[in-house]
Amino acid sequence: MTLSPADSARARHPKGLPVLFLTEMWERFSFYTMSSLLALYMDEKLRFSHDALRHVQGSYKLFVYFLPFFGGLLADRKLGLHRAVIFGGILMMLGHLTLAIESLPFFFTALLLLVLGSGLLKPNVSTILGELYRDRPQLRDSGYNLFYMGINTGAFLGPLSAGYLQHHASWSIAFASAGVGMLVSLVVFVVGLPRTGYRKGGTAERVRPPAETGATLAPGETQRRVVALSVVFLIAIIFWMAFYQYDFSMTFWFRDNIRTTVPAEWSQSIEPLCVIAFSPLVVWLWGTLRARRAEPRSPAKMMFGMFLMTAAFLLAFVAGRMGGDTGRVSVAWIVGIYVLIALGEIFVSAMGLSLVSRVAPPKMQGMMMGAWFVATGVGGYLSNGIGFLWYKLPHSTYFAIMAAFLAFGGLLLVVLARPLNRVIDQTT
Repeated sequence: MTLSPADSARARHPKGLPVLFLTEMWERFSFYTMSSLLALYMDEKLRFSHDALRHVQGSYKLFVYFLPFFGGLLADRKLGLHRAVIFGGILMMLGHLTLAIESLPFFFTALLLLVLGSGLLKPNVSTILGELYRDRPQLRDSGYNLFYMGINTGAFLGPLSAGYLQHHASWSIAFASAGVGMLVSLVVFVVGLPRTGYRKGGTAERVRPPAETGATLAPGETQRRVVALSVVFLIAIIFWMAFYQYDFSMTFWFRDNIRTTVPAEWSQSIEPLCVIAFSPLVVWLWGTLRARRAEPRSPAKMMFGMFLMTAAFLLAFVAGRMGGDTGRVSVAWIVGIYVLIALGEIFVSAMGLSLVSRVAPPKMQGMMMGAWFVATGVGGYLSNGIGFLWYKLPHSTYFAIMAAFLAFGGLLLVVLARPLNRVIDQTT
């Protein structure tokens, strides 16, 4: 049987995927360059107290992911996806460059610019990707896995660059390099996306009118979808509370309790490197299982991810009890921990993005993607909020608490997987 040109095109990933891959890769390079330095900068350069450090970093995480809710809403109602991404990227670039000025007033001004820019850029890049897969839903999960490789390529390179520049040049040069990365991201997006034909469909140029937003859902369907996504957002809060230990407790643990001579910033490159290595294998696995009609549903993938994260923090608990509470242990422990966290991230975060883009009511696409990032921000804030225990409890006990929260989230998905699947079936 010969496929028509249209069917053949729908059997492949869209042309816009590489552009969004590179856009997000360079944006994440800038983000993780900055975030890998932030706690250490406040601790070693600005001399913040433990409580001040936790509150500033936690608040930054909260707002950098909370404002995308409003950024998605603004894109849906006023700006359109394309302009929202551009405006957000400009604000983020200015924020990174402002942070390069080593002064406390500029420090807080820079954080404000960064959270405003993230609010516009983050949800709308992911929503554009969902738009590209609207006519090829069978490839959506794999597409988001590939997109996630771009995120983690930037997340891998950023801390390496930050650690090298901070130790061999200065804090200012390291922070300024994040601004350069954001400029590259903007150029890729502005120049590259129109070349894929995406603008010809109109969704990148203007706000979608009601006729294009699928306003004919059955009575109660919008509510069912929002309730289902609320469960996903609760899981996301738990996941990100544990995941964002990487730039707080895990960074300080690496600096103080791991036998190594490399900069502490570099520890934050281990996990994204594992994501890059494993993502193609996961995409291959989903494709193989799909061909056999045995691919797990998205909620099941997320459940596996939560249990992998649980195993990671149980391994950290053992490492603490084996000497990492007060002394130094082998770097092999933290590598093993980050391998499990990376697999958990692939299953939870990439699938969460895919699930939101699929289930969100059409007129609420941007807002629901923004809500995903709100959940991420709440988890990020809690990652530092609970961080006061890092200074009061043995490290192993702290890691055990993280494992308990993650196990609860995994069990919640076990219970709610069937109702979630019913909602997903109604969207296909």
